[in-house]
Amino acid sequence: MKRSKLIIIIIIGLLVIGGIAYFMFHKDGNKVELITEKPHYGDIATSVTATGKIQPVDTVAVGTQVSGTIQKVFVDFNSVVKKGQLLAQIDQSLLIAQVQQISANLQLAKNNLSYQQSNFNRQNELYKAGGISRADYETAKNQYDVAKDNVNSVAAQLRSVQKSLSFTDIFSPIDGTVLTRKVSEGQTVAASLNTPTLFSIAKDLTKMQVQASVDEADVGNVKVGENASFTVDAFPDDVFKGTVIEVRLQPTISSNVVTYTTIINAPNDDLKLKPGMTANIIIYTNEIKNTLLISAKAVAFQPDSTLGKQFKFRKLSLGNKGKHKGNHTGNNNGNKYGDNAKSNTKTMDTVDHKKAIVWRRVGDSILPKHIRIGLDDDINVQVLKGITAQDEIITGVNSLKQSKSTKATESSPFMPKRGGGGGGGKR
Repeated sequence: MKRSKLIIIIIIGLLVIGGIAYFMFHKDGNKVELITEKPHYGDIATSVTATGKIQPVDTVAVGTQVSGTIQKVFVDFNSVVKKGQLLAQIDQSLLIAQVQQISANLQLAKNNLSYQQSNFNRQNELYKAGGISRADYETAKNQYDVAKDNVNSVAAQLRSVQKSLSFTDIFSPIDGTVLTRKVSEGQTVAASLNTPTLFSIAKDLTKMQVQASVDEADVGNVKVGENASFTVDAFPDDVFKGTVIEVRLQPTISSNVVTYTTIINAPNDDLKLKPGMTANIIIYTNEIKNTLLISAKAVAFQPDSTLGKQFKFRKLSLGNKGKHKGNHTGNNNGNKYGDNAKSNTKTMDTVDHKKAIVWRRVGDSILPKHIRIGLDDDINVQVLKGITAQDEIITGVNSLKQSKSTKATESSPFMPKRGGGGGGGKR
């Protein structure tokens, strides 16, 4: 009998000890730590991403109007040229021969004109005196007129050949830099229906532009005048700025993907940007400066019932929502955006204002708060009304149990320990 009582007492003692141990080790494990933040003022924007190529603003293709063999080339790639500078020269021997031949024909035509003029003058005197018939007079006059027209015709031919001869000298039409040289000395060029291109000259490499390919799903938000930034692989740490200057209507279709070419100016005073570079572009379709922001995690946070063991919190009710809606229409002296909207009102009018709920921590209480939000860039959310920069907003929960577990792992005797004190000397 005594032995049975002893066993019962031992069992009860073990249960008590186990309960105390469980309470001691798990009391703190059930505690949670709220992650909070305070709203802050900053800038927020929505954007469109695209890729494109960097090109000079103005590029001139220099060609030739005459055929022949390239006799001289005076410039090369990257040569800086001035307007009127001689770039290349085509063999002139054939055209010089034509000029000489037509010049001789012109002289013959002038000699013939002089003879026909003298003959016409004699026939005219004889006709007035009645010495020849009218037919002879008209024949002499016709020969004189034909001689004059022949001189004019040959003279026009000479001017044409001389002009062609001048085209054998290829001059730069603008000040700029030679990007491409497509001919070499001794190469034959044939100018027929299509004018062959000899050089490509960029007018000003300090002013570049980006030809961005914007997807059809995003082009509706892109407008002229919007800011843009882009990077290139050659300078991954540099961010270049620009402005949208044109959205072209002509689509580009490739593999059933429709894109629209959008032109972005890109100042290039330091000449880092080079033609043909691939640019990764961000076009800011909506920007708001100096507005109240909270993190997107705060809007997404939803407390669960386990927080009720440690904190006091009030659940949402339809009455609160209705009250908030009434206050929204009646306060702020008619300003529907509230006091937090310190940025450009015209920009915000285009934003789809939405309602959201965030949770504030006030001491040991968790209180819901209805707010009105604007732009959302998936990192921050613009707050138009409902909270201030002094509110403490909950963004998440940390479990202290996890922290203790981590601490226990760090102090585990099975883990290698770092040497310390005087025993860590160099060996």
